[in-house]
Amino acid sequence: MIERLIHFSVHNRLFVVLFFIVIAFLGIYNFQRLPIDAVPDITNVQVQINTNAEGLSALQVEKQITYPIETAMSGLPSLATIRSISRFGFSQITVVFKDGTDIYWARQLVGERLQQARERIPPELGEPVLGPISSGLGEIFMWRVRAEPDARKENGAPYSLVDLRVIQDWIIKPQMLTVEGVTEVNSIGGYDKQIHVEPYPEKLLSYKLTFHDVVDALQKNNAFAGGGYIEHRGEQYIIQASGLVSDLSTLNSIPVKTLSGTPIYIRDIADVHVGNSLRTGAATTNGKETVIGTAMMLLGENSRTVSLRLAERLEKVNKSLPPGVTADVLYDRTVLVNATIKTVRNNLLEGAILVIAILFFILGNFRVAFFVALSIPLSMLAAVTGMVECGIGGNLMSLGAIDFGIIIDG
Repeated sequence: MIERLIHFSVHNRLFVVLFFIVIAFLGIYNFQRLPIDAVPDITNVQVQINTNAEGLSALQVEKQITYPIETAMSGLPSLATIRSISRFGFSQITVVFKDGTDIYWARQLVGERLQQARERIPPELGEPVLGPISSGLGEIFMWRVRAEPDARKENGAPYSLVDLRVIQDWIIKPQMLTVEGVTEVNSIGGYDKQIHVEPYPEKLLSYKLTFHDVVDALQKNNAFAGGGYIEHRGEQYIIQASGLVSDLSTLNSIPVKTLSGTPIYIRDIADVHVGNSLRTGAATTNGKETVIGTAMMLLGENSRTVSLRLAERLEKVNKSLPPGVTADVLYDRTVLVNATIKTVRNNLLEGAILVIAILFFILGNFRVAFFVALSIPLSMLAAVTGMVECGIGGNLMSLGAIDFGIIIDG
């Protein structure tokens, strides 16, 4: 076979030269299309189910949430294993499928079974939701939200951790979610802004009210309702009633009960103020508390490409932030990818140069050594074409595994 190949090549030199010229140009073209990443994503096919159950202990979470969901997931097609974590106020179930399973088909199966599990979980305990379509390498971009020491709000007060968290959740997060290739944006640190209504027990007793009466009044007086329409002289007039609470004064003016013709308002029985939710952790940079946002990459996307898009979007987002508030990049996967590419490039170049030098030294013939050394770039370009066609990205493992010595020996 080898003799026939050599005989054909010797007698058809022009064809061989043209063939390898085509291979070279095809490789150069595909090299521009080759997705570059730091490391390959070897995460198995998995779907996560998360449930926030505030106030429940780990044992209660396990019995009332985790176990019913695990039972419902048993017997799924292509199921490999199920594992779970039950902690204070939180349940996470990870359903792992066999390799090669389509992730969207797997999520559809889990979603159908999850509907059955919800019927066994009391609504007040929490709502199970599917995790993002991402993997263990999905955290590709992080930023922090900070305010300059002299930055002030419109009322003259400095920015607090509550204000920074509001900016992250309502200004930055919605814009970063629109970046192509991003499946979720998480916020950590700061305080979630809440409106607290704290009734005085002694006043409730004096007016013969209960906590349920207060909750019922707040729900009924913070709603939006439509009333159809009225036709008048050939025109339609839409009827609607907006009772949504917009500020603390409106909340204080909600009536709870009428006593001897005198209305009892929220302000008469409770203290209303802006507060924050309980938290079990914090985010810090350089020893100071801050607010951090993390972008999760959609499964199957290229981290370098998505990171570049996120960096461009963050620059635009900074222009829409209040004066004195900025979002600074903390982690950018592009830096890691570029460092990996540089390492692989240097190693490949040094290896190729060393092999070519040894060829010249051993063979003692410049022409022969030159043609033997041509196998290095041609093999690389042919490999790049195969990687693109097979959907294999260039990374530390796929490119770093190339051994020029083996190529030359062949």
